Parts: sequence; C-alpha cells; structure tokens
Amino acid sequence: MKLETIQYLDKKGWSVQTFPELDSENTLILIFSSPQFVNNAAPIQELVKHYPQSKIIGCSSAGEIAGAKINDNSLSVAIARFEKTKLQLAQYTIDVSIDSFKAGESLAKQLDKNDLKGIFVLSDGLNVNGSELARGLNTINKPEVTVTGGLAADGKNFVSTWTIYEGKIVQNQIVAVGLYGNSVQIAHASKGGWDIFGVERRITRSKNNVLYTLDNQPALQLYKEYLGERAAELPASGLLFPLAIREDADSSKQLVRTILSIDEKEQSLTFAGDMPNGYFAQLMRANFDRLITSASDAGEIANQRLFANDNHIKGPILAVAISCVGRRLVLGERTEEETESLLNNLPKNSQQVGFYSYGELSPHVMGTCDLHNQTMTLTIFSES
Repeated sequence: MKLETIQYLDKKGWSVQTFPELDSENTLILIFSSPQFVNNAAPIQELVKHYPQSKIIGCSSAGEIAGAKINDNSLSVAIARFEKTKLQLAQYTIDVSIDSFKAGESLAKQLDKNDLKGIFVLSDGLNVNGSELARGLNTINKPEVTVTGGLAADGKNFVSTWTIYEGKIVQNQIVAVGLYGNSVQIAHASKGGWDIFGVERRITRSKNNVLYTLDNQPALQLYKEYLGERAAELPASGLLFPLAIREDADSSKQLVRTILSIDEKEQSLTFAGDMPNGYFAQLMRANFDRLITSASDAGEIANQRLFANDNHIKGPILAVAISCVGRRLVLGERTEEETESLLNNLPKNSQQVGFYSYGELSPHVMGTCDLHNQTMTLTIFSES
C-alpha cells in the first residue's frame, strides 16, 4: 500500500503543491469535510478530476482530524493505493430513519463476496437510527468481516449532514466501501472514558430511538432537571451528559447514547441509536483525564490487534479516527491531547485522518458491529 494524507485549509489552500500520483482502481480516497464545503465544493472536485479511477467517499464533520491536529473549515484527506486489495463502493438512499435496518442490510448484500474482509461505512448523521443500521450491516454474518465507520456531523448545529459518494456531495445517503482479499489487514478499537452518576432508571416507554419515559416519568422533564440552566441549550448541551444503557442489572456491556433532538410536546428525546424498552439507563459526565487516556488505550488496542497472529505489515498504516462531537465540546482546548495520545500509540509509519461525528460504528470489543456514542473509535488499514 502507498499512502499520502493531505489537507485543504480555508484561505490557505492545499497542503501540497501537486496531488500525489496514486490514482488507480485500487485507490481509496477518504474525505472528511467541514460542513461549509456543501456550498463550495471546488476543492473536492479538484480531487475528483485528478483521481478519475479512484474510489472516493467521505462525509461532513464537527472537526477534521489530520495527524494529531484538529481543524475546522478544512478537508482532511487520505489517499491509499492498495497493491493487492480490491475495492467496491455501495450506497443507500435513506429518506426516513425507520429504514435504517433495510439500509444496512442492503449495503451488506451489495458488498458481500467470498473474499470480503472489511466494510467501512459513512452515514447521514441525522436521518438514521445508528443501532438499526449496525444491525442491518451485521446480517452479513461473517465473523472474519470487520464493520466500522461513523455518522456524519454538522458541528453542534444538528441541522444538515451529508456524505460523499463517488466524489459527489449527496444528501440522505449512507455510503460504504468493501475491502477484499487476504492481503488487507484491518484492526479496530473503541473506548469511552466517561463517568456514570446519578440514579439508574428503567426505560419504561420508547419506540426505536425515541425515549418517552424513564421510571414512568417524562424523559425530557427528567433530563432538564439534571441539566438545570443548560437545558435551554438542548439538544447541543445533551452532548455533555450522555446516557449509558444496558440490557439488565447483570449486564457488563454498556452502550452510550447521545441526543439528536427533543420534542417539547411529547416530552421525548430522540437519540442516535435504539433505546429499548426495559433497558436500564444512567447519566454520564466527563472525566477529562479518562477521556484522553481512553483514546490512548484505543490506539494501543488497535495496534496489538493489527500485529496479532504474527502479521507482517508491508508499507504504511492508515489510521482513521472517529470521535464524538460531545468529546470535543467537553475537552475544549485539550481536545488535541486525545488525537495526539492516539497517534503516539500507533506504529511510526502510521498516518492519521478522521473526524468528529454524531455516532461511531465498531464492534464493542470483538464480534458484530454496534453503534457507539461519546467514544474514540479507531480503524487501521494496511497490507501484509
């Protein structure tokens, strides 16, 4: 694999004078973009023109990761030309979130071949139920296939997100790339670092990703009581206080959910993923040091998995970091500490790109894909 990562910064232009000559049918180009480029797609079209054979996908973000740096009003781009790994793109237009399972199932079917090793997914961030999307993707039912990715973002605005498919900015679409063959090596990790506090309550009424009551009390009312003055800033302030959910009191597997929108009339909260009836839910809050340490742990875990089973890695390593916008809001000026600690735990020949998202897709530890919120999720690609 040959790899280059480049950036486009508003008012400064591209970080390189000429684009790397890496165009081929086996070249994957990932573009993580500030939302503003929906009205100024010229830099993206420059890439498309220079790489006519390449597979190009991407999405809007709440901050673009380039190495250890986090930029706004920018493009963070990875250009990876694989030597033996074949690539195939897929897409699904999603008009209503209730179709999220169908979307994941369709993408899995489009990409399913005997030598499939990984699926990397970038989804619309608002018009989707991330847990149902993951469940649909898992219908591929092949333990050897790693499924990861993330949900597009719109800063902290929650108004409009978009993806990039075959180099074009598209609305209401989920895009994916399949990676094929025995040469490609894919590893992943996902870590949180939030602290649980307050009373654990049972979800007593919900439908899919809409939460109506906790312990038979209106969910929005309870949430506002915890937020106090910050309730006026919902849904953005909800990113600072996500919910941890688990199936029952004996379950050690916790998933984190953050708010996408609120409904004053229904007194309900809409989350990025399912809030199943009967599950337990508990508020979470930030622990600055643990957030940064968890990012470091994600890098270490993914690194260990990449080199497991005596894998011999040939050439550079592409690290795609997807972190939740809530982590960025909490960490503020310390945010680059998490991207730096992540990169420091990867091999020296690693190049890192990524974005801040409305949700992360990755196995919880191993196995099938789940939706996560408020995590640092890492996928690394290389060839052996």
